[in-house]
Amino acid sequence: MAKKSKIAQNEKRKATVERYALRRAELKEILRNPTSTEAERRAAVDELRRQPRDASATRVRNRDSVDGRPRGHLRKFGLSRVRMRAQAHAGHLPGVTKSSW
Repeated sequence: MAKKSKIAQNEKRKATVERYALRRAELKEILRNPTSTEAERRAAVDELRRQPRDASATRVRNRDSVDGRPRGHLRKFGLSRVRMRAQAHAGHLPGVTKSSW
């Protein structure tokens, strides 16, 4: 189980990313657009730098939805590999069966 403070910090990051997502997308589009002037680009870069670090989506960590384990995360299930295996063996994941040969 991950520390509650780490899980809470990650949730705070998710909220920050959501709050700044639209403006970040607009600024990045200005940088990507070949018709934007040098002054517009410089202003966009300056504004991106003024935003908090946690406004970037890459700062959010994928964690197990049950216990917050940060490693071995499987996106399809939202669980870590350890939790996914345990729940699959217990029959709690619909459509997932233990393979045998």
